[in-house]
Amino acid sequence: MKMQKSLLAVCVMSALTSTYAVAEEPQQTEQVIERLKITGEKQEGYKSSSAEGATKLGLTIKETPQSITVINQQQIKDFGLDDINSVLNSASAVNVENVETDRIYYTSRGFELNNFQIDGVGLPLVNSNTHGRIDTALYERVEVIHGANGIMTGVGSPAATVNMVRKRPTSETQISVEGSLGSWSNKRLEIDASGKLSDRVRGRVVAAADNGESYLDRYENDTKVFYGVFDFALTDDTMLTVGHSEHKSHTDGNMWGALTLYYGDGTPTNYDESTNVAADWSQWEVSESRSFIDVETALSDNWNLRAVYNRVRTDEDSLLFYTYLGDAELGLDPETGLGLVGYGSEYDLDDKQDTFDVYANGTFEAWGQLHEVVVGANYSRLDYVDVSLYDFHTGNGFPAMPSLADWDGNTPFPEFTDGRDGSVIDNTQKAVYAQARLALTSDLKVLLGGRYNDFQTDGVGYGVDQSRDDAQFIPYVGVTYAVNDSITTYASYTETFLAQSEVDRNFERLEPLTGKNSEIGIKADLFGDKALLSAAYFHIKQENLAVGDGDAENPSTGVLEPVYRAAEGITSEGVEVELAGELFTGLQGQVSATVFDVDGDQLVEDYTAEKMFRTSLTYQFQSLPDVRVGATYQWKDATSRVQGTVGPAYDNAGETIVTHQPSYGLLGLMASWQVTDKLAVRVNGYNVTDEKYLNSLYWAQGFYGAPANYSASVSYQF
Repeated sequence: MKMQKSLLAVCVMSALTSTYAVAEEPQQTEQVIERLKITGEKQEGYKSSSAEGATKLGLTIKETPQSITVINQQQIKDFGLDDINSVLNSASAVNVENVETDRIYYTSRGFELNNFQIDGVGLPLVNSNTHGRIDTALYERVEVIHGANGIMTGVGSPAATVNMVRKRPTSETQISVEGSLGSWSNKRLEIDASGKLSDRVRGRVVAAADNGESYLDRYENDTKVFYGVFDFALTDDTMLTVGHSEHKSHTDGNMWGALTLYYGDGTPTNYDESTNVAADWSQWEVSESRSFIDVETALSDNWNLRAVYNRVRTDEDSLLFYTYLGDAELGLDPETGLGLVGYGSEYDLDDKQDTFDVYANGTFEAWGQLHEVVVGANYSRLDYVDVSLYDFHTGNGFPAMPSLADWDGNTPFPEFTDGRDGSVIDNTQKAVYAQARLALTSDLKVLLGGRYNDFQTDGVGYGVDQSRDDAQFIPYVGVTYAVNDSITTYASYTETFLAQSEVDRNFERLEPLTGKNSEIGIKADLFGDKALLSAAYFHIKQENLAVGDGDAENPSTGVLEPVYRAAEGITSEGVEVELAGELFTGLQGQVSATVFDVDGDQLVEDYTAEKMFRTSLTYQFQSLPDVRVGATYQWKDATSRVQGTVGPAYDNAGETIVTHQPSYGLLGLMASWQVTDKLAVRVNGYNVTDEKYLNSLYWAQGFYGAPANYSASVSYQF
């Protein structure tokens, strides 16, 4: 590490002049290349060694005192994980809450997961959800850092942090083209070209087009992605990386809300999987532009400085149709299926995000040991404006529809003149952070650090003042002990906070929502260091969550307004176990199991699957080395949701209505054949046992997941 500056110089030059720097340089240079994000980790199989979303100290996963799941490029390609939701459905402990077709929430360990980053930088999701289809063509891997991630995020929830790592240029010239055809006329084409443009410049271009219909009536999606990134060796000690991406997702027949899940007498509706409440004019378009500049330079033999700027601009335009019960007491007629009415909305969203992060990291010697330090600052700004226009009158307010079983989406196009509402919100975050990894002995390391966050929001959202201003110090403490070369034990504690805009009955702001995460665990290299086993026990407590407390008269306006109270605390504790890598000769896999218990909020306890099992396995035949077969299996525990009580029109009036989703498992299969050194073919099957299941009970409405479907792809490496 004392030769850090000279190694940086070697790294910059060799990465840009050699045919393939990682292959020619020794192990030490490869580590420097990874640390500087120049070529990244040369990945083979399902074992990953690093996760840059956890710390800025360049620690390996084994050295990091938190549970980490990495879905790497090999796994993404093997199982056709072309969008972020399919990736996260493969990750340990994450629930993808598909409440609608184009608006998705996420939970983990029983808490809302809203911390999403790209290359280790980002703010919590706007309104805690994603919109549209997020393609993974741009990303080398996706990291999930489980629990609170105090140093890297600070704000948000203690569930997890998702970090999407962009593809970067390579020194070796590589051009690949992959095309696929799938069920429901799905078509995909992806091109990835990378290489050295001169002695000091490298570049990479990625483009993808994904288009198809769906198992859902009237639903279609069209996604187009372009990404370009370039490395410039400004000097022997300084690397500049610039990149830009355009991502457009357009859907027709998108849901706003979802299916009503029960009849008026409390019995379940049990529609066909293809049932869709959307109108035939429904659509949702999301256009996102991302630009970034990344500069890293060696300050001395022991210290580097890195500065990153990210710019995001998003434009959304949608036409929406919502269905609801026309008479809440009668509900849906169990005999005819009638009883729903609907209304339309035009929704537009524009958001602007600017994030600047600068930090220095390095080493120093003391007490006969080498220690590592990082110090940095972050400034983030997120401004958004959304507008909703409504129509409650066209066609007499969309009169009683036929049963959803017969619904074809044919309803008049709205006039959108009944109301206008929306938000104008400005968020600003200022933070400073520091972390040190102190070597008490060669085997015992202590991570100490903290992040001071100042988070401010100004604006009004749908008539409610969203202003909030709070600052808090977030500590991080971690300990790792290397029992031997293969086994490391660890313990860690960190926090999160999020200022809240809700008021209590005295119309005073509630205290910030806070989360505390404690974890102990063990990580072990197995099977000749070809696989990594991680096992952890975690305990999380979230305090001051705003829950509804009825209405109260605002003394300044005399108007009744919703008020809230702070929940005493929601806790989650449990165990996660994960094994990733080569399990025996020819068998690559990632296997995880999560068991936890949520306490403190009955609704969350009901809709949260507290037991999950995920596995992805591929086997390469020794006698047929060009052939591989594989399988995925995703199982989750039963969930439910209380919907209310049966109305007075029925004999069983007053009975509680509960929607149940029994436990279920989804089996996927794959087979691939490396026809030549350059040509490969692959087939994938998803939900091959044709399980019928509700995507989520996060909301009172829901819709069904995809039945059995298949795809075939051909790829060529030039």
